[in-house]
Amino acid sequence: MYDAKKIESKWQKIWEKAKLYKTKDKVAGKKNFYHLVMFPYPSGDLHIGHWYNFAPADVYARLKRMQGFNVLSPIGFDAFGLPAENAAIKNKIHPKIWTYKNIDKMRHQLKSMGNVYDFSREVITADSEYYKWTQWMFLKMYEAGLAYRKKALANWCPKDQAILANEQVIDGKCWRHPDTLVIQKEIEQWMFKITDYAEDLIDGLEKLNWPERTKLMQKNWIGKSVGAIVQFKIPNTKYQIPVFTTRPDTLFGATYLVLSPEHPLVETVIAKEQKEKVRHYITNAHLKSELERTVLEKEKTGIFTGAFAVNPVNGEKIPIWISDYVLINYGTGAIMAVPAHDERDFEFAKKFNLSIIKVINPGCDWPEDKPYTEGGLMVNSGEFTGLNSVDGRKKIIEWLKIKRLGDFSIQYKMRDWIISRQRYWGAPIPIVYCKKCGIIPVSESKLPIKLPPLKNFKPVAGGKSPLASAKSFINAKCPKCKGRAARETDTMDTFVDSSWYFLRYADLKNKKQFASKDKLKAWLPVDMYVGGAEHAVLHLLYSRFFVKALKSMGHLEFTEPFTALRHQGIILGSDGQKMSKSRGNIVDPDELVKKYGADTIRMYLCFMGEYSQGGPWNSKGILGIKRFLDRIYAKFFSLQEMSYPLRRSSSAASRDTILKSEEKLQRLLHQTIKKVGDDIENLRFNTAISALMILFNSIEKENFSKDEAKIFLKLLSPFAPHLTEELWQRIGNNPDAIKGRGYDQERRRKSIHIETWPEYNAKFIEEEEYELVIQINGKMRDKIKISKKLERPEVEKLILEREIVKKYLDGKFPQKIIFIPNRLINLVV
Repeated sequence: MYDAKKIESKWQKIWEKAKLYKTKDKVAGKKNFYHLVMFPYPSGDLHIGHWYNFAPADVYARLKRMQGFNVLSPIGFDAFGLPAENAAIKNKIHPKIWTYKNIDKMRHQLKSMGNVYDFSREVITADSEYYKWTQWMFLKMYEAGLAYRKKALANWCPKDQAILANEQVIDGKCWRHPDTLVIQKEIEQWMFKITDYAEDLIDGLEKLNWPERTKLMQKNWIGKSVGAIVQFKIPNTKYQIPVFTTRPDTLFGATYLVLSPEHPLVETVIAKEQKEKVRHYITNAHLKSELERTVLEKEKTGIFTGAFAVNPVNGEKIPIWISDYVLINYGTGAIMAVPAHDERDFEFAKKFNLSIIKVINPGCDWPEDKPYTEGGLMVNSGEFTGLNSVDGRKKIIEWLKIKRLGDFSIQYKMRDWIISRQRYWGAPIPIVYCKKCGIIPVSESKLPIKLPPLKNFKPVAGGKSPLASAKSFINAKCPKCKGRAARETDTMDTFVDSSWYFLRYADLKNKKQFASKDKLKAWLPVDMYVGGAEHAVLHLLYSRFFVKALKSMGHLEFTEPFTALRHQGIILGSDGQKMSKSRGNIVDPDELVKKYGADTIRMYLCFMGEYSQGGPWNSKGILGIKRFLDRIYAKFFSLQEMSYPLRRSSSAASRDTILKSEEKLQRLLHQTIKKVGDDIENLRFNTAISALMILFNSIEKENFSKDEAKIFLKLLSPFAPHLTEELWQRIGNNPDAIKGRGYDQERRRKSIHIETWPEYNAKFIEEEEYELVIQINGKMRDKIKISKKLERPEVEKLILEREIVKKYLDGKFPQKIIFIPNRLINLVV
């Protein structure tokens, strides 16, 4: 058993002193490769989920280094945000002190993994030199018309006393507090115009090497719908209500309109006798969360406004209703209701006894108590009767366009990104308000606008930021008229910080730009990005928007941030449940490292299952990996100072046996080289380790050459970097380094982690034998391993002599023999 703690501590110090993982922007003869994991939030401890993201991903980075790439694999901390502020309030400590204390601890934990991180490029988003450029990007967005302020309904988390973006509301609840229902609140807020890039965000997905499920989630979130805008006039007024529909073929079946409670025309259309009832309904609607309003299973509520609109295709007057299941943020905030062909409209019409008119013939028997929602032949549709739905949609829109009552339209479900947060611990928004000049951006020369060191950073009643109580912060000069002005007191959503951090790694020390064009060109876009699938419509979507916006403004030369993306799975407790303190199934990686060593934990995380799936934690599995590494250490330790046998023998028979054994080992060795390389490349870490175990089981029983020993250690090195470095030096590559001597900058090239990945010999890859399936009349009856050198007559003779084949033939001779080389033989009787 080897002393993992001693060996790992020694090599981590040596690597750091030698700057083994410090990355140059350019290395002669090497192509740059940017490998990145999603940086952690400094919550206080690295949990086993962090390890599962970082350690196997590091195996991939190490392979790319050994394949000859100049690999950049940086790390940092997503340091702003509500958790730090809430923890600081709870523990009565300033968020900055709490955050940076955690960073110090987590940095130490990260180094204990032995990863190839270049800590000289460490990004901390709460550093003023970082958020200076976050504020600069806000100003550029503002200049380009992509940042704007608007009073509108927003998602409000009562627990955090802060606004949430739509992407941060999951099943109607706060993404940080799954037990807290989000309510709607009207408030002035800053937004980024992500909707301007909706089509680009969809189109760009096609070329990305991302999981298809993630691409589909983004497409669905953006929610492109192709249809028409139809104008419904309100009789005896100048007003008309625009409605977006994807089913203009059902327009003749529209028997009522429904407005959202927030629709701007509500007050205009309400009949006098209905005003009190409608206003009461609207007040109650605002108390509900979006989920409560839109869930399909809920009982539909609504109220008649007392007003009517005109259906443009048939001139019929139809009633205008208000219902909370219609949202102002989707479409136009109004819908045309076709109860015969929409489930929600059908339920609503049944409840309030509204007209139901069938305008699509399903072409089959259809129950009367159920709406038909698919396409078919149009009926009861005037001159369009008899057309199929596809043709009918186009014809009706063209007719509406001629009459100036509608037009073709594309709508998106995605809304603009709300970035205002009414909290302290975030990047201040670089805006001032001047009574004379209005909203004025801060001059770039005044950046960064630093957070003041507030003593009281608790949320202010009424939903205002704690900065609203800091007079020294609020009071400012107007950059335009030099008169008195007030600073914006909201801070930016923490997702703004993480939407561009991968750019800063390329040029961290630059004080004049967020990154120089030369360094951006050297490294970006990211070649491989590894992180959780839960960020599909949050960080990953926002980062794509940022890159596209910066590209359109001339600050970048590429359109996508991450060329390739892979997700890790989730590690569950040994009970199969998600890990949590309340369940008592948390696994502490620090304790595991103390007990087993980092290499063991790295390898176990790689071996426990398919990387993208995760799985339950099993402590017995760790012991198996530890024993495997102990065996390797014992075998290689015994080789120290020994000459490597050449497997010679005086006996001809012994020599023949040895030669066959050597050829078998060579074949296995080269097959393993190929398999381990291919598996790591495809993040199939578990099967790569299985192949290494099979290889070691074979060489453990043999005398093997120094070259073979070196190849095995190279294959193992991405998984167990400390152990392999120790053994690499022990078998003669740099014996002085065993005791920590002689490993200076000049001799760092002797590290195993500077070595190249072994090349396999193609002649050893192909198996000499294959498994032949034996069929009789098309049914499999047997299998046999045979040599690939056998010709067809020899194969047929061999098969016909097998007892099991004779049994099934029952004395008969095959009328026909079908032989597919390397696969099967079928005897037709």
